[in-house]
Amino acid sequence: MSASPEYELLKERYDLAGYRLISLKEEQLLADPYGEYFRKEAKFLLDGSYEDLMPERYDSSYTNPVYAAKVFGKEMGRLLSFLSYELTSIIPLRAEGDLRLEDRTILCELFLEVYTAFLAETEADADAESSARPVPETMADIIRPVIRNFITDYTDVTVADRIRDLVDPSRDFAKRIIMEADLSDPAYLDLFGEYVNDDTRRLASFMSSLPEEDIRAMAKTFTGGYIKGFETTGKDISKKKTVNIRYNLGFERLVKASVESFREAGLDVTIYRRPLHAAVRGGLTRIGYCGDPVNEQMDYDHREDDALFLDKAFTERKLEVARNTFEEVKELAAVFGGPAVMERFGTKDFDPVNHDESWSFTDEQRRLKTESRARYTEIQNEYIDPEERSFTIISYPVPEIGRDFEKIFKETVNINTLPYESYQRMQQCIIEELEKGENVEIKGKGGNLTDLRISLANVVDITKQTVFENCVADVNIPVGEVFTTPVLKGTNGLLHVSQVYINGLVFRELKLTFEDGYVTDYSCSNFDTVDENRKYIEENILHHHKTLPMGEFAIGTNSTAYVMAKKYGIFDKLPILIAEKTGPHFAVGDTCYSREEEIHTYNPDGRELIAKDNEHTLEYRKSDPVKAYYNCHTDITIPYEELGEIASVDDKGNRHIIIKDGFFTVPGAEDLNVPLKGMI
Repeated sequence: MSASPEYELLKERYDLAGYRLISLKEEQLLADPYGEYFRKEAKFLLDGSYEDLMPERYDSSYTNPVYAAKVFGKEMGRLLSFLSYELTSIIPLRAEGDLRLEDRTILCELFLEVYTAFLAETEADADAESSARPVPETMADIIRPVIRNFITDYTDVTVADRIRDLVDPSRDFAKRIIMEADLSDPAYLDLFGEYVNDDTRRLASFMSSLPEEDIRAMAKTFTGGYIKGFETTGKDISKKKTVNIRYNLGFERLVKASVESFREAGLDVTIYRRPLHAAVRGGLTRIGYCGDPVNEQMDYDHREDDALFLDKAFTERKLEVARNTFEEVKELAAVFGGPAVMERFGTKDFDPVNHDESWSFTDEQRRLKTESRARYTEIQNEYIDPEERSFTIISYPVPEIGRDFEKIFKETVNINTLPYESYQRMQQCIIEELEKGENVEIKGKGGNLTDLRISLANVVDITKQTVFENCVADVNIPVGEVFTTPVLKGTNGLLHVSQVYINGLVFRELKLTFEDGYVTDYSCSNFDTVDENRKYIEENILHHHKTLPMGEFAIGTNSTAYVMAKKYGIFDKLPILIAEKTGPHFAVGDTCYSREEEIHTYNPDGRELIAKDNEHTLEYRKSDPVKAYYNCHTDITIPYEELGEIASVDDKGNRHIIIKDGFFTVPGAEDLNVPLKGMI
């Protein structure tokens, strides 16, 4: 079959770019250090590898904004460091061959356009002994719009492809590897084009060694949780045809079994790569399938690279492309059921270093980014109805967690399959005790300074209504929590955790102060200065909002998970998915029922959940949905051992104790203490 004219034209563009790169890597037309920069990056585009990006080479890498600023000055250094980091995506793009020919072409053309702009703005050196052209001091002002315009112009490729990858199962590069490769040989990992460290190769070997019946059982837990999520919320899964699996490399054998299990349930699968282009990256998030970070400090230094081009014109263009693309794929979007996420835990902590040379948002850009994210979500919700979709999340350890990996893995599998019936019964007892009060008080002990009062929604008819959801293992695996949406007015006090691990980042001595439900002050001890610590929290917990409300108060009941973490000394390694089940936790941002407030949800006892809104969502969600939602929800857990007391307090001041010194005191829930004895 002959190639299409569009492909032939694209191939011609790519070949021309390649020929130009080959000649450029030897050219001496620009004076150093600029000439050296372009020669080195041209070589990288032609045959660079992850070895070029390793931490030990970072001090002299152009992807390092500190080094680039030292060589070229701060402004030009940031621009060229941005470009170098953008070029790193050429490595995974090569793996997909012609499937990503357009992506590779525009990446090479961006680099060449910048180089051509340098040549056009330079003049021959007066020194007769050199033909190299010096770069004018105003060059940064010329290069900046070149990069910005290029990023904006090509959103119809970068943004559109991201949406198509989400809903179209025929875009199956990764899925074909998973379903067709020999998964008994870890060499298959190299087919993805991602960076893969030795730990992930050990994980793949370990997964290969497990009995088939164990893999099948784990897959059934994963897919069963997804399907149960539809059932418990009264959604019709028969309307859906696709589900998106997101995971870290190394779990392919389990993913393959999950694909087969989903297919047995009538669902096809999409599996797409982490975001590569600046227009869709969005900070440190790596949503999709991904390998290991080759250099976490490099990624951290470039987390706000979109500050280079983020303006109203870009956001409007991005939103326009998003709407047009969703319209093109609306039939696929309508039958998309939501994500099934397989997380990992146990990797080494990463302590980032802040650098002034990195790109960073202005206050206006933070506002614009927050607003555009909300508007994008509203567009997506028009085509993928949140009232008809669901999700599930599960997590497993990786060998990097330590010498007890296999034991921890086995115990995690056990935790993920705990019998929900007994937890359901014990949690009902806890809910009934909580409902005796109109607020809940939480106090830390020892060095934990937590002192919080949570206001609860009013129940009109206790026989038919409830404030707390009795959560068993469905969308959030493993089992074990009761949760509610706090009333903001009257929710006051200090939340303190000595150490917590959130989205891959460690926070030490984290403190959040709440007044009428909103964060009013915050601090941690990760960095040397108050400003650095506040910025760290603003970026990774507040997600660039000036403040956030408390969207959830919950009590985790999975004492078995707590004991596992305590026994192996891995509490700081637990993902929030498991950590939130090991003590009381508090989420800042949206409620657990975001965009599903109108859906009727019932506990196993038949009573309806009424605490779905707070004052903020009630004010805005019908009149101004963009303003109603923050598009983030970050859980922070206090471990049992730092917990002095949780008590519901009624209107007469009577205290109904739920937990005292880390142990449950509610009649009927005593079995939750069995694993804790001797551990607290």
